[in-house]
Amino acid sequence: MERTLIKELKHKNEETVRICGWLGALRDQKHMQFLIIRDHTGNAQVVHEKATNSELAATIGGITLESAVEITGRVILNPAVKLGGLEVVIESATVINKADTPLPLDESSAIETRLDWKFLDLRTPQNLLIFKIQTAIENAMRSFWKSEGFIELHSPKFMGSASESGAELFEVKYFNRKAYLAQSPQFYKQMAMAAGFDRVFEIGPVFRANPSFTSRHDTEFTSIDVEISWIDSHEDIMQLEERWLHHVLQKIEGEFDEEIKATFGADVVVPNLPFPRVTMAEVYEILDQMGHRVERGEKGDLDPEGERLLCQHFHEQTGHEFVFVTEYPAVVRPFYHMRPEDKPYLTKSFDLLWKGLEVTTGAQREHRYDILTKQAKEKGLSLEPIQYYLDFFRFGCPPHGGYGFGLTRMLMVMLGLKSVREVTYVYRSVSRLTP
Repeated sequence: MERTLIKELKHKNEETVRICGWLGALRDQKHMQFLIIRDHTGNAQVVHEKATNSELAATIGGITLESAVEITGRVILNPAVKLGGLEVVIESATVINKADTPLPLDESSAIETRLDWKFLDLRTPQNLLIFKIQTAIENAMRSFWKSEGFIELHSPKFMGSASESGAELFEVKYFNRKAYLAQSPQFYKQMAMAAGFDRVFEIGPVFRANPSFTSRHDTEFTSIDVEISWIDSHEDIMQLEERWLHHVLQKIEGEFDEEIKATFGADVVVPNLPFPRVTMAEVYEILDQMGHRVERGEKGDLDPEGERLLCQHFHEQTGHEFVFVTEYPAVVRPFYHMRPEDKPYLTKSFDLLWKGLEVTTGAQREHRYDILTKQAKEKGLSLEPIQYYLDFFRFGCPPHGGYGFGLTRMLMVMLGLKSVREVTYVYRSVSRLTP
């Protein structure tokens, strides 16, 4: 008999069906047995009257929680049943794989225990929903990019030199020499600009040897990267990103708003366009007035509390969850960020903050070979290891720019969760290399 998914049971009244899933609950009463069977589409109540088949009753009574089972039975409409107003009257039960008991985790388990037993933790409906949403997010992103004429890339993850700086690099043995895991596809998406691809994106893994234990950091994560050519300034990139996010959040709000609200208590807000914009110089003034001082000079970047307060300020002033922060000091930005001719101490760059957290870094890139090499030297970089990159700009590279966006941060902020650990399929950190 063909398998019936639980979501399809409502169309099978009075039919005999075969459902396959996991035992979520068992109430073994004097005369009746009630089972909750779960598959990836939902939960169903299965009932058995003990007197009708004592052998089957014994089989059911011995099934442990989270065992993989196969149930055959007849679908009966029953408005009193909360799970879809129906139940399955069991005819046979087969234990496909019996779960050990006791289970190594429950709803009260700490996050590290949940990460140790990730495959069990993922069985919960809320975790399944996270990855359904993630799938829908990526589909929405791709539909936007397709409509805008983008090309998808898959850049290499082994690199012979650093893509941004010598810090936070994972060194690996590559045959008889050293290689590094890619921190970002930055150089390669710029190579696509030099190749005339015009508009590209990539969704793929990146690696950061960051010895941080905060709720927003991980050593491997999925990065969303975009690059476009023939721009006039970083404003073109911000306009692209805000339209892209508006499209994605509109799709998610339309498909998952009720489930997200019921499961996570969060609202998906489709943002108005344009997003607010504020220069870093203006940020210093706003935060000073709020009693929070951000260091200038070589440390002229926002700290987590500054990000939170700035978003709070703009939400109160405009009702907006997003804000672009522009014109970061050159000392805190990579060498390939373009600098305004009249303000060479700044960059044509931006961060996007969402609900108090940075989710994007972007910029117009420096495409002029002589200026790019000068800026690399100013940052103390040796040109020889990155000469292959510098060569991109020797043979007619157009003005271009782009941004990088963290997928797990997006999910964490959207769903109102506290850590990227909660939304990463298999998490990697300083101390975690398993499962």
